[in-house]
Amino acid sequence: MPPSQRLTSRPRRSFIKGAAALGVTAGVTAGVAPFAIGKPTPTLKVMGTHVTLQEEIRQHAMADLGINIAFQPGGSATVLQKASMNPGAFDLYEQWSNSINVLWRSKAIQPIEKKKLTYWDEINDLTKTGKVTDAARLGAGDAPHKIINVQADGSLGIEHTDTISFLPYVHNVDSFGYNTSQFPEQLKNQEESWGWLLDSRLSGKVGIVNDPTIGLFDLALAAQAKGYITFEDIGAMTTQELDNLFSILIELSQLNHFSGFWTSVPESVQFMKSQRVSIESMFSPAVSALNSQNIPVKFAAPKEGYRGWHGVMCLSSASQGRSKDVAYEYMNWWLSGWPGAFIARQGYYISNPERSAKYLSQAEWDYWYKGLPASENLKGPAGKVSVQKGEQRSGGSYEDRFSNIAVWNTVMPTYEYSLQKWYEFITS
Repeated sequence: MPPSQRLTSRPRRSFIKGAAALGVTAGVTAGVAPFAIGKPTPTLKVMGTHVTLQEEIRQHAMADLGINIAFQPGGSATVLQKASMNPGAFDLYEQWSNSINVLWRSKAIQPIEKKKLTYWDEINDLTKTGKVTDAARLGAGDAPHKIINVQADGSLGIEHTDTISFLPYVHNVDSFGYNTSQFPEQLKNQEESWGWLLDSRLSGKVGIVNDPTIGLFDLALAAQAKGYITFEDIGAMTTQELDNLFSILIELSQLNHFSGFWTSVPESVQFMKSQRVSIESMFSPAVSALNSQNIPVKFAAPKEGYRGWHGVMCLSSASQGRSKDVAYEYMNWWLSGWPGAFIARQGYYISNPERSAKYLSQAEWDYWYKGLPASENLKGPAGKVSVQKGEQRSGGSYEDRFSNIAVWNTVMPTYEYSLQKWYEFITS
């Protein structure tokens, strides 16, 4: 996937102009304005998390598309509850694939038509077959290809149809981050392991993401790595397995092993910056933000495999008419090139990377996608250096990282019971 050379800076509205000149637009016929002259500028309501609901993205999209956009960011559990109960509160919902089953069952979202997605054919195989390479591990749990296709009976499944439950766009593999300047010397020389989250040498300095479809798997992987428990299927834990796991976790909590539970990326940054924690569940933007502040946090590549996630952009079941058209415009914009390059600089991938390659320098492409050592200092989305020359991305290339998924963010069949146990744990 060789990238072309980086394009020179251009006015933001040139996305529409340039695309029209090529006979391709973000979901509208070439040469035709997306909205009739004289009509009020529409406002698109986008609900989700701080991961993608960033101000520079909003400003760039508004300039390119000629619309107003209102972002509604929040903690993952909070926005999921709000969206599932009130589809009228949003036009588009952005989160992770583990939210799909909840949103679909609550009828908060509607099917998305593939024929209206300009770049559908460019989307890679991760969401279409579950693998970026033939040799890749599928990973336990809700692999995105299992829950993207709307089946004839209205359920979600593997068989390809004309409609999907979400637009595949950003995705990544997650693990934990740790401050190398505050880490026990004995652990620094060991292969990185999920078990570190439960290591007694780090007691009192451990942070966990407060989400029972994410943090639960971080801790399950940690308990299994330490040999405390073995799961028959970590992506579908039984009630007995959950009881056994949480008896261990609650005991550790009562011994003050955990310093706190964060609900948003900015909060996780503050946990590490304030030295409240030395190790914690982390998402890539937090690591990038801390590194740009010269805080030496490393994103682990655990020997047991990653916890994978796939971003989902969902269309509200309440969205109709003009608001629905605008929603498709925005979905297509997300796969048009610039957005994928922007989020690459915070460590995320896009589903059609070749289109974003031309917005990245060769050094950026080689580091973020190829897993090669940085040939120069690289800047993050905020414009500050987040990768020093010579550094190499943990876990290797895009293909390497997505070939090593242990489990995906998942809503298990025992979801309701896991919720009960989770809240017992975080309040213990």
